[in-house]
Amino acid sequence: MTHPRTHLLPVRVQALIDRHWVRLTLLAWLGIAIWYVWQRWAAIQWLSLGDTDDNMRLMQVRGWLAGQGWFDLTNYRLDPPVGFNIHWSRLVDLPIAGLIVLLRPIVGGVEAEKLACGIAPLLPMAITLVALGATLRRLVAPLAWPLGIALFLATTVCLGMFMPDRIDHHGWQLAMLAVTVAGLCDPRGARGGALVGIATAVSLTIGLEMLPYAAMAGGIIALTWVWDAGERPRLAAYALSLGGGAAAGFALFASIANRALRCDALTPVWLSTVVLAGGLLLVLAWWSPRHPGVRLAAAVVAGGVVAAFFALAFPQCLGRPEQVTPELYQSWLANVREAKPIYKHPLRVAIPIATLPIIGLIGAILATWRARRDRALVGWACVALFGTFAALMLLWQVRAGPAAQLLAIPGAAALIWLMMPWFVAPRFWWAKAAAAAAAFVLVSGSFAQLAIGWFRIDPPKPYVQRVNRATGRCLTIPAMAPLNRWPAQTMFTFVDLGPRLITVTHHRAVAGPYHRNGDAILDVHHAFERSPEAARAIMRRHGATILLVCPNMAESTNYRAKAPNGFYARLARGERFDWLVPLAIPGKTPLRAFRIE
Repeated sequence: MTHPRTHLLPVRVQALIDRHWVRLTLLAWLGIAIWYVWQRWAAIQWLSLGDTDDNMRLMQVRGWLAGQGWFDLTNYRLDPPVGFNIHWSRLVDLPIAGLIVLLRPIVGGVEAEKLACGIAPLLPMAITLVALGATLRRLVAPLAWPLGIALFLATTVCLGMFMPDRIDHHGWQLAMLAVTVAGLCDPRGARGGALVGIATAVSLTIGLEMLPYAAMAGGIIALTWVWDAGERPRLAAYALSLGGGAAAGFALFASIANRALRCDALTPVWLSTVVLAGGLLLVLAWWSPRHPGVRLAAAVVAGGVVAAFFALAFPQCLGRPEQVTPELYQSWLANVREAKPIYKHPLRVAIPIATLPIIGLIGAILATWRARRDRALVGWACVALFGTFAALMLLWQVRAGPAAQLLAIPGAAALIWLMMPWFVAPRFWWAKAAAAAAAFVLVSGSFAQLAIGWFRIDPPKPYVQRVNRATGRCLTIPAMAPLNRWPAQTMFTFVDLGPRLITVTHHRAVAGPYHRNGDAILDVHHAFERSPEAARAIMRRHGATILLVCPNMAESTNYRAKAPNGFYARLARGERFDWLVPLAIPGKTPLRAFRIE
C-alpha cells in the first residue's frame, strides 16, 4: 500500500505518532474504557448481566472465591444436590476475581463485584486494539493504526463483546483472534509464529469457539513454509508455542470434568491432537527439504496423520462437539438464536452484522491484488482468507458475527487509506473533511444501522416487543430481589431464568442452558410441555418447592407454541391446579410464583 503524505500534521508530530503508537493506543483505550464505565454506570450498579453465560461466569468466580476447588467447576446451586457440570475453564475467571480481591478492601464486597463486572470486559479490548494497530501498520501504513480504533468502535456485535458486564469469555477469544492475525502478518517469523501459537493455545484453553480459525491459522503458516523454506523459524516457533501452550493450558486450567474424553473443550481429546500436530510441524521445520514439492507432500502427510489419529482415536467427536441427544437438539439447541444462520434472522439484525464483513472482504481482496508484488502479499492473503471464511461462517451460525466484523477491519481500513491522499490535500479542506466523515460512515458499515432507524426497516412487531420487554423485566434485580424474603429453597423455573435466579437471589434452580446437563434441561421442557400430572412429578423429583414463571418471556412462547395443551400453556391461560398455591411476591414484579404441594 502507498503511504500518503498528510499536510495536516507536521513531520515531527507524525514521527512521534509513529514511534509511540503503542502508548497512544493504550491511552486511547483508557479513555474509551473510562467513557463506557461512565456511560454504563447505571447498568453496572444494577449488575445487568444480560446473558446467561455472564451470570454463570460470575457464579463460577463466586464459587472459587468462596473456597470451591480450582479444578471443580460444578455449580451446586443448579440441579441440586449433584450440581451442574460447566465445561469452561477458570482462565477468564482470573481478571474478574483479581479485580474483586483488589477492590474489596476499598469499596466493600458487593460494590467490588459490580465494578469488577464493569471493568473486566474492557481489559481484552486493550489487547485487541494493539493487535489491530500492529496489523494495520504492517499491511496498510505506519500511520494507519488509528483507523483500527475508529473502525473497532463502529462495529456492532463485536464491540458489544467488550462492554461492561459482558464478563464471559468472548472478548478474550476475539482478542486472541486479533493477536493471531497480527502474528501472521509479523515480518519477524519466529516472533510471529510464537504469537500465533500462544494466542491459539490461550483461545483453546478458554473454549473451542475459535477452533476453525485456529486450524486455518495453522494451515496458513504451514502453506507459507511450503511456499518459502525461509519461513522455517515461524513454523518452528508456532509448533513449539502451540504444543507447549496447549499442554500448559490443560495442566493449569482443565477442570476435573474436562479430563474425560469429551469433545467440547480442551480435554485429552483435543490436547493430544494439538500436541501431535505441533510435534509434526516441528519435525517439518527441522527437516525443511529444499524442494517445495517435497515440502508440500510432507505437509499433506502430516495433516493426514493428524486427521487419521483424531478419527480413529476419537470417533465419537466426529459429529457435533456438544454430543447432545437428538431430542435435546430438536427441543433446545436447534432453537438457540445465535446458532441459527444469519438469513434466518430479521433484516434489522442481519444487515448491521453482515455489512462490515462484506465491505472488509472487498477491501482485503483489493489490497491483496495491489500487494501481489509486495512483501505484504502474504499478510493480506491471510486477512482475505480469514475474512472469507468468517463471512461464510455467518451462513452457518450468526454467532460468527463478532469475529467476522473484527476480521473485516483491516480491509475496511485499506479502503479508507486509499482515499486518504484526496482527503488530506490542503484545498477545500472543509468539504473534504465532510467527505471523509461520509466515507467513514459508508466504509465502516455504520450507514446500515442508520438506515434501519431512519427508514424503519423490518421493525419488530408488537408481539416481539412485548416478549422482549417481559424478558428484560424479569431478569432485573428489582424483579427478583423480593424473592430473597423467602427462605432459600429450590425453585422450578425456565432454563434461561435459572442462571440469573441463582446469581441475584439465594435460591437454587433446576437447569441452565448448558449442554452437558441435557437431562435437567429436558426435565424442564417435559414439565412445561406435558400434562400437569407429569409436571408435578418432575418438580417433586427435583426437590422443587416453588414454581417460578415469567409470563411472555421468550422461552415461555416456545412451550405454548410446541404444546398448546401442555401444562405451561394451560397455566398461562389462567387454569388453576389443586397442587399449586399462588404466592404473593412482595413488591412490584412481573414474576409469578406458586407453592408446589
